[in-house]
Amino acid sequence: MSVAVRVIPCLDVADGRVVKGVNFQGLRDAGDPVELARRYDEQGADEVTFLDVSASAEARETTMEVVSRTAEQIFVPLTVGGGVRSVADVDRLLKAGADKVGINTAAIARPELLSEVAERFGNQVIVLSVDARRCTGETRTPSGYEVTTHGGRRGTGIDAVEWAVRGADLGAGEILLNSMDADGTTDGFDLTMLRDVRHQVRVPLIASGGAGKVEDFTEAARAGADAVLAASVFHFGTLTVAEVKAHMRAAGIAVR
Repeated sequence: MSVAVRVIPCLDVADGRVVKGVNFQGLRDAGDPVELARRYDEQGADEVTFLDVSASAEARETTMEVVSRTAEQIFVPLTVGGGVRSVADVDRLLKAGADKVGINTAAIARPELLSEVAERFGNQVIVLSVDARRCTGETRTPSGYEVTTHGGRRGTGIDAVEWAVRGADLGAGEILLNSMDADGTTDGFDLTMLRDVRHQVRVPLIASGGAGKVEDFTEAARAGADAVLAASVFHFGTLTVAEVKAHMRAAGIAVR
């Protein structure tokens, strides 16, 4: 039996507002996170992801108050990420209403954090966010993809495929694979990178970065994504969650 592919709108939040740019630059306002989350819940989103995009860069915690208000308004799972550095941070987010917690920069600095969180709360709580880009110039990794941090601003030299595999082994219940090259471009997901990670990783894989039209979501599902995540196309009214699901359904892909 095929598992239904989830459609997940992503709210990139900075200073309490949803923002969206291209390759994390030129951010523009996209609205109030609570209002947008409620709209996506009504449209039939399977989950909502809330990323505090300024949290790691500014070394501060995610805005708990906005998380709580968002969690109160929606009836689907809420994943929250940004600035998560400890088991205590995860505990606070879960108490604030998050169902899952996205971890990125802190896991790169101290991979055992994934095991500590999994031991305390279970693997299903952890979404390892991997911001990956194709290697250029000096930095070459075996897979050709490198992990970045701080909203794609810093390279790490870590192989993205190897890191996804290691993260799952350490306790991540899902991998959120975000193509930094495609982010915000609306030119389509990086299908090659998606397939390369899919071949190595057994846990659910969420495709992120580059969605622009309904066909992009279908192609990502065919490339092995268990869930498809997008921001710009939903926030600015290009597509609705219902339209994406209808197209996928018509293409023979199981959706909820």
